[in-house]
Amino acid sequence: MCGIVGYIGDKQALPIVIKGLERLEYRGYDSAGILIYDQRKKEVYFEKQPGRIKNLTRVIDPDTPGTLGIGHTRWATHGQVNKANAHPHYDCQKKIFVVHNGIIENFREIKSSLIQRGHKFSSETDTEVFPHLLEELIKEGLSYEQAIIQSLKKIRGSFAFLIFNKDYPDMIVAARLSSPLILGLGDKEFILASDQTAIGLITNKIVYLNDGDIVFVNKNKYEIKSFLSEDTKNYEGIIDFSSAETEKGRFQNYMIKEIFDEPKAVEDTLRGRLLIEEGDVKLGGLDRVASRLKEIDNILITGCGTAFYAAKLAEYFFEEYAQISTKAEIASELRYKMPVVSEKTLLISVSQSGETADTLAVIKNFKTKGILTIGITNVVGSSIARLVDAGIYSHAGPELAVASTKAFLAQTVDLILLMIYLARQRKINVGEAKEILTELDQIHKKIQETIVDNDQKADSLAEKYLFAKDFLYIGRKYNFPIALEGSLKLKEISYVHAEGLASGEIKHGPIALIEEGFPTIIIAPQDSVYEKTISNLEEIKARKGKIIVITTKGNKSLEKLADDVIYIPETLELLSPLLSIVPLHLFAYYFAKKLGRDVDRPRNLAKSVTVE
Repeated sequence: MCGIVGYIGDKQALPIVIKGLERLEYRGYDSAGILIYDQRKKEVYFEKQPGRIKNLTRVIDPDTPGTLGIGHTRWATHGQVNKANAHPHYDCQKKIFVVHNGIIENFREIKSSLIQRGHKFSSETDTEVFPHLLEELIKEGLSYEQAIIQSLKKIRGSFAFLIFNKDYPDMIVAARLSSPLILGLGDKEFILASDQTAIGLITNKIVYLNDGDIVFVNKNKYEIKSFLSEDTKNYEGIIDFSSAETEKGRFQNYMIKEIFDEPKAVEDTLRGRLLIEEGDVKLGGLDRVASRLKEIDNILITGCGTAFYAAKLAEYFFEEYAQISTKAEIASELRYKMPVVSEKTLLISVSQSGETADTLAVIKNFKTKGILTIGITNVVGSSIARLVDAGIYSHAGPELAVASTKAFLAQTVDLILLMIYLARQRKINVGEAKEILTELDQIHKKIQETIVDNDQKADSLAEKYLFAKDFLYIGRKYNFPIALEGSLKLKEISYVHAEGLASGEIKHGPIALIEEGFPTIIIAPQDSVYEKTISNLEEIKARKGKIIVITTKGNKSLEKLADDVIYIPETLELLSPLLSIVPLHLFAYYFAKKLGRDVDRPRNLAKSVTVE
């Protein structure tokens, strides 16, 4: 949620800040603003506008000079979507300017106190209290640095701040707590941003900032201090993707590009990890906790949204093959539950961005209990990657559409690999593992085949069912989480209601919805629960509902029962979700496009949910 960019160096800041904000559009936002400081004229230029970045660029002078700038895209938490509430925010003298990601939970009491001291506010936001608080503490005699430290200690909540003070015209100050912020190291230039996609504009060298860090940056150097502890330890890294991966290329939208990237995301995630002849996998990130993993007797897997559906799939994987009691829990609920755990419990946290606030909170809570934690994330050096005891990266590459597609497949593959790793420590024999690994090695080709076979089919089905205002998605066993994921994709980008169900539950209430013409998408590959799923199909057909069914190639028996049939290649039952989800991603995309939706930036949504 929200995006921040700051630049200081020798280049003109405005185009860098704007381009950086554009690269962060996928995070979700409803207004945008920038500040540029012209060192020669000693003047501040700032502008902000509700709506998209293009609204901002229409009103700013593209030739605005200045080699220092900060920018922001806001996702509203406090106050309406309007110009006054957009960032940057400033103090009474328009001397101190701030952009902020996160939430200041105690802003009302701080604001009330500052109003009593004569401060005038111009917005409804929580953020605006911060520059006024800085102003007040400086008036009381604190140095600029001391005022920043004391201000950060007074506020409660989460934040990533960029601060500019006209009295310190060659400096940007940044601070973070439970909200992502990265420093990029260029040649006599620096860039600060919410994530790596913006950093890559000027450099691939980055410094990961920790909770409590304050960084003082000018074009020649930077200094990191902590307001939480005596010292801070930071490490430098390298961005692990190219700028070309952040471009749409021949595709009209990021979402369709990323669906077509699904085979590569799976292939890259598997690369170097399959030991087929040994019937095993190589997961170097688990080496230091291998002995503890052997003792695990129960697992909790957590995530939010699409990541939770990957976790739900893994619940089946781990119990069936590794014979370990497993439960998938939504992170936003798990952080408030009191689960029964022991030193033999494993927590697996799944997050594309590695910055999901609820998932981070769960990890922090479990670590205080001494529980072993593993993270599965797509972003090297993310907060989750640095917080957990061990981890497995998904190598899906940048995912810039808000609706997750290729990352879901990569996460699922990571969880299958982890299942095999744990199973080989326990029950599964070499022959069974080799069978899975052999098929897994070829699955990217079958995903590609599924895309090629069903791209135009999904387009035509979207046109056919465009009349529908509601959909049911149903599946059993491994394909129940796929029903959840497929329905989520449709509703989040098309704004049409869709509900995912376990097939066996349809008789326990939802079948009341079925009437003539009501569409149900049934996921029914020829697997161990195929006959049971077809029974549900018959029940819907008897009530004259419309039926779209996904089944295995060569199974012609459903063409007389269903209104439309989508075929996927034959594979192991365990791996069928990697194929059955693909046409559902395509269908959601084309359905939303035909409704004229912004498929990459659906309303009200953010890619990385960094506040509760």
